[in-house]
Amino acid sequence: MQTLRTGRPRQSDPMSTARPRNAAAAPSATSSPMPLEELTRLATLYYVDGQTQDELSQRFGISRATVGRMLKRAQELGIVEIRVQHHPTLTVDLERELVRRFGITRALLSVDHADAEKQRAILAGLVATWLDRNLSDGAIVAVGMGRNVSAVSEHAMSATRRHATFVCAIGGSYRGGETMNPDHICRRLATRFGGESETLYAPAMVDDPALRAALLDNDTVRQSLDKARRADVALVGIGDMSEDSNMVRMGWFSAQEITEAKRQGTVGDMMGYDFIDIHGRPAMTPIQGRVVGLNANDLARIPNVIAIAAEASKVTAILGALRTGTIDTLATTASNAMAVLNLDEAMGGGKVG
Repeated sequence: MQTLRTGRPRQSDPMSTARPRNAAAAPSATSSPMPLEELTRLATLYYVDGQTQDELSQRFGISRATVGRMLKRAQELGIVEIRVQHHPTLTVDLERELVRRFGITRALLSVDHADAEKQRAILAGLVATWLDRNLSDGAIVAVGMGRNVSAVSEHAMSATRRHATFVCAIGGSYRGGETMNPDHICRRLATRFGGESETLYAPAMVDDPALRAALLDNDTVRQSLDKARRADVALVGIGDMSEDSNMVRMGWFSAQEITEAKRQGTVGDMMGYDFIDIHGRPAMTPIQGRVVGLNANDLARIPNVIAIAAEASKVTAILGALRTGTIDTLATTASNAMAVLNLDEAMGGGKVG
């Protein structure tokens, strides 16, 4: 199934909605002879208005073959982006079982893809579409960090203009680039969906407990976090424990610290390094308690916590996160959903089907 919308250009968006848009580009030897404004108009008439290539040939005074080449060129330039979505009946049984088993409100399950980046893009598009259909004017969205949350902002596009507030639910970090900085993510979400963003002026993590306490007590930080606690929706990632994870590569934790945390029963994190065990309880590990941001208790008070995990390596982390009781909407792949249900069954949690 294809869904079509107008939007803004991106360099690479492998699985996304077909979106005509206006853009400027520097001319090159491979540029289309048709001006970008005309190319955008042609793509809109074909993908959105449903005109045939014959009709476009007559309308623009070019051959049908040229129309076909121009439509292909529109895709190459990113003027048109196509998202393939699975039919809901393919995953409805898994979604119902996740809701029944873990008491969540809904599950957003994407088709599986062998390429990790494309998999993340497919799932992000699914979450972005759900937000576009359900995000109300005046809503407050608490925003976490990570590649999956960032991908939602990259794939979001809305023709509905609303005034929502996207507030950072965790401090920022220059390490890892924009994907690990909720301020950048909030700004993109506000641009795409309409509204404003609010920055949390604090680092994401601090080693000194006294400094962390002082930051949490700061008026500016407290006001932003209080707004995040009043959110209607929270958009968070689920992280796993890997010696090659972003946490290690960015220097937040050493490989030895991650290994020791795993030995102590830590399976993953929610909301940016709020660590949990397989039973959904706070992990008893020295790396706990360094985050400046919302915690699991704060998330439990937010009406709709959307937790996103596209990677196949996160099955145990997803199960632990579901068992916290804080997740309302789980966004993951069909394969992950089946694996989580089977793992829960193996641990005595229930039976699939």
